Amino acid sequence: MENKSHAVAAGAFVLVVAALLVAMAAWLTRDTGEHRPFEISSREGVTGLQVQASVRYKGVTVGRVQSIALDPQTVGNVLIRIVVDGTAPISQTTFATLGFQGVTGLAFIQLDDAGPSSAALASNDDQPGRIPMRASLISRLSDQGAGLLTQLDEVTQRVSLLLAAPNQKKLMDAVGNLGQAAANISQFAQHANQANLPVLVQEAGATLKSLHSTSDRLGQSADSVGASSDSFKRMSDRMSEPGGTLDQIEQGSNTLVATGQTLNATLAPRLSRTADDAARTVRHIGRAVEAVNDNPQALLLGNGAGVPGPGEPGFVAPVQR
Repeated sequence: MENKSHAVAAGAFVLVVAALLVAMAAWLTRDTGEHRPFEISSREGVTGLQVQASVRYKGVTVGRVQSIALDPQTVGNVLIRIVVDGTAPISQTTFATLGFQGVTGLAFIQLDDAGPSSAALASNDDQPGRIPMRASLISRLSDQGAGLLTQLDEVTQRVSLLLAAPNQKKLMDAVGNLGQAAANISQFAQHANQANLPVLVQEAGATLKSLHSTSDRLGQSADSVGASSDSFKRMSDRMSEPGGTLDQIEQGSNTLVATGQTLNATLAPRLSRTADDAARTVRHIGRAVEAVNDNPQALLLGNGAGVPGPGEPGFVAPVQR
C-alpha cells in the first residue's frame, strides 16, 4: 500500500508540473494586441497558401491567414479571411498579392498600397472589410506565356522569310552595286586629283561620306527591326513586296552606277582636253622665253622693223660672190 501511495503522489506531481508548464507557455505566447479581420476574394488560384500562413505588409509580418474557403458571394472565387494587427495601416487603397517563399512553394499574403491614402478601411467581426486581390507576377507571366510564344514563332517565320534565297540574292546584288559605285567614284576622284581640281575631289569625298552615312543608317534600321517585332514585320513586308525597300535600294544603286559612268564618260575627256591646252600654253610660253633669251633688247626696243623682202621698198638683193 505504501509503494502504491508513493506512485500516485509522484504521478500527481508530474501532472501538476506539466499543467503549470502548459499554462506558463500559453501565458508567455499570448497575444494581447488588437486584431482586425479582413476578407480577400481572389479569382486566381491560391495553391501553396495554408491556414496560419503569414500576412505581410510591405514585407513586415502583421497577421495570419485564419481560413480559406470558396466565396459564397462570387461564384468561382476563393475567399481568404485574415486577421491583421490593429497597428497595420490598412487603407482603402490597400491591395493584396500572393507571394512565395523561396523554392519551398509555400505562399503568403503580401499587402501593399496603390497610392497615398489616409482613409482607413473599415472592418469588424460582423462585416469584415474586403481587400482587392491582384494577380501576382508569376500569374501574369503564365497568362502571357502563350502569347509570347506565338509572337516568337511569328518573328522566327518573318526572319526565315527575310533570309530566303531570293531576298539574299537581292541584298548581295545591292551590296555589289554599292561597291561598284564606290569604285567608280574613287576612280573619278583620282582623275580629278591628277587634273589639279581639289573642288571635285572634295565633292567626291562628300559623296563617299554620304554613302558611309547611308550604310550606317541601314545598320541602325536593322537594329531597330531586331528590337521591335511589329516594326520588323512591317519592314519585312515592305522590303519583300514589289517596289519595296530592296527594289528601291537596287534601283538607287543602279542609278548611282549610271551616274558614275556618266561622270567618267563626260568629265574625263574634258579633263584630258584641259590638260592638252595647258601643255600647249606651256610650250608657247617656252618659245617666248627662248625668244627673249636670243634677243634681250626686244624687251625694251621691241622686235624692230623687219628686213624688206623682194618687191618691198628698200629691198637689196644680196651680193653674189
